Amino acid sequence: MRITAYRKAHFNAAHRLYRSDWSDDKNSSVFGKCSNPNFHGHNYDLEVGVTGNIDPETGYLIDLKILKDMIKSEVEDVLDHKNLNLEVDYFKTANPTAENIAVFIYNQLRRVLDQKFELEIKLYETPRNFVVYTGA
Repeated sequence: MRITAYRKAHFNAAHRLYRSDWSDDKNSSVFGKCSNPNFHGHNYDLEVGVTGNIDPETGYLIDLKILKDMIKSEVEDVLDHKNLNLEVDYFKTANPTAENIAVFIYNQLRRVLDQKFELEIKLYETPRNFVVYTGA
């Protein structure tokens, strides 16, 4: 029997959307206020979905305490209260858009999550703006 379990998390981070090979004018025209050279921040909300089969012995899909600990070590400890452009190696070459942050989170968790599970990342940059990534 397939089911999806979700765990919510939260982190705060600063970033600047820009391309170093573009002029300030072009960055500003493409990314608007998000290209502020002094950075800006978001209060990100995260939903991590794990899909698979219920274990008939435990009744669990996954122990949510284990998922909570994975999110803490692989996401929150890495991203929370960080300037993504300056403090997270991945974003020294990848523009820290919501899309790229979701892919980063997916890859971080995929490394430690049992491969028998499907993984979905839903990242809210604002209450109305969010992205979903499933690795496809």
